[in-house]
Amino acid sequence: MAVESFPVKPKLKPSLNSKSKHTPESKYWKSFKPKQPNQTLISSITSLSFSPNTPFDFAATHSATVTIFNSNTLEPKSTISSFKDTATSASYRSDGQLIAAGSLNGQVLVFDAKKRLVLRRLKGHNRPVHFVKFPCLDKLHLFSGADDGVVKYWDVASESVVCDLFGHKDYVRCGDGSPVSDDMFVTGGYDHEVKVWDVRVSRNGAAMGVNHGEPVEDVVYLPSGGLVATAGGNTVKIWDLIGGGRLLHSMESHNKTVTKLCVAKIGKESGEFGNQFRIMSVSLDGYLKVFDYSALKVTSSIRYPSALMSVAFSPDGSTRVVGSSSGVLYASRRKSEGSVESGMVEWGKHVGFGGVDEPEKRVLRPSYFRYFSRGQSEKPSKGDFLIMRPKKVKLAEHDKLLKKFHHKEALVSALRAKNPENIVAVMEELVSRKKLLKCVANLDVEELGLLLSFLQRYSTMPRYANMLIKLAKKVVESRIDDINGSEELKGHIWNLKRSINEELRIQQSLQELQGIISPMLKIAGRR
Repeated sequence: MAVESFPVKPKLKPSLNSKSKHTPESKYWKSFKPKQPNQTLISSITSLSFSPNTPFDFAATHSATVTIFNSNTLEPKSTISSFKDTATSASYRSDGQLIAAGSLNGQVLVFDAKKRLVLRRLKGHNRPVHFVKFPCLDKLHLFSGADDGVVKYWDVASESVVCDLFGHKDYVRCGDGSPVSDDMFVTGGYDHEVKVWDVRVSRNGAAMGVNHGEPVEDVVYLPSGGLVATAGGNTVKIWDLIGGGRLLHSMESHNKTVTKLCVAKIGKESGEFGNQFRIMSVSLDGYLKVFDYSALKVTSSIRYPSALMSVAFSPDGSTRVVGSSSGVLYASRRKSEGSVESGMVEWGKHVGFGGVDEPEKRVLRPSYFRYFSRGQSEKPSKGDFLIMRPKKVKLAEHDKLLKKFHHKEALVSALRAKNPENIVAVMEELVSRKKLLKCVANLDVEELGLLLSFLQRYSTMPRYANMLIKLAKKVVESRIDDINGSEELKGHIWNLKRSINEELRIQQSLQELQGIISPMLKIAGRR
């Protein structure tokens, strides 16, 4: 089973009008690039497990073998072949020194992770063992479940069973240890039941139980310790154990049986995702789904060409591995910011092609000619010092005319643009230059009509009234002969007069209302 890339159908190019929407999280998952360890495995990968300590190696069980991979190069470091039957459910101890794995012959084997020596053979199950797990921090015990329906809690040092836990009525296929207590763990079986166990009160049976509704393929604790996620059929469910086993959410995004779950920590202590967690699920339909259980939505979906049996995510958030039923291990690694430029060199080493001596890209310095001829389209590099030039202000037509001292043309240009703020601003500038009345005197009949039309519309507005009323009086006094000789200009004057009379009437009514209300306000104030 070679860990190899798989063919992807070419995507259609989007149309020019379509805008692709990429969320920050979708970009995060797309940043995982597939790698190709040069290794052939021969059967279905039944489980994947990462070491909790650096360098975060991971173990894969397949056939009668446990293979340990380097998480940086994704190449095999060592192989353990001490099983007499198919190996299942590899699990690292909290210090990363030991690995425990079950077998279909009913035994649980404990190995030294570095020396590959079998340290313990735990014999007690009389049917195939499908899950083995070390508690979160406890280094002396582990628990296992088998097709005999019994959950066993082991003392590793003495190779003895501390207690047998009875409660399942069918095959026990999965389990997980509590992240908040080494004495508690949860198991799931084909009797549709999920049981919560506390070894301190093991004589009383299961501490709690919930019914998933279908044969349970996997169960995991969420980081808070109060929630668990279960997989059975094509459904993933989240349960609140603190709330008495209440069902919080049911996710049905797969088309076939969900085979494995894992909890992935994305982001670092600080940053965009800072210490957030996601549930990753794989299924026989070939899909990997990423579920944000805080927002109750699927945030990513990845299609693989074969049925998937196992999934794991490294504690440092840099490596994702998925195992298939055909024996192919799909491994992806996320590039760090510091390795972007040397990515091709690292890639050549990872895939087993030997060292690739690729020259480093020369950094541009002011001593190079290309430094000065890069052009405006060149993107700045990380160490460049940017000097931002202020954008050149685009002047309006009237501003250009004012700069050339074409006063009358500037006023007419502003009047034709019909923007009252610009027109008043031009008039104020002409007043400061003592040219406004001269401009008014030089206007022809058509231009004078533009001015009177503007005065008629805006003279009564409070923002402009103080200036425009005075200007209207000066215009009538200085251009009375032209106004009398044109019916159009007379019409503008009549409209101006009517607007001013209407404004005076409104002001008089407001003063009357003020006279009525003021005594009433004084009386109310005395009370």
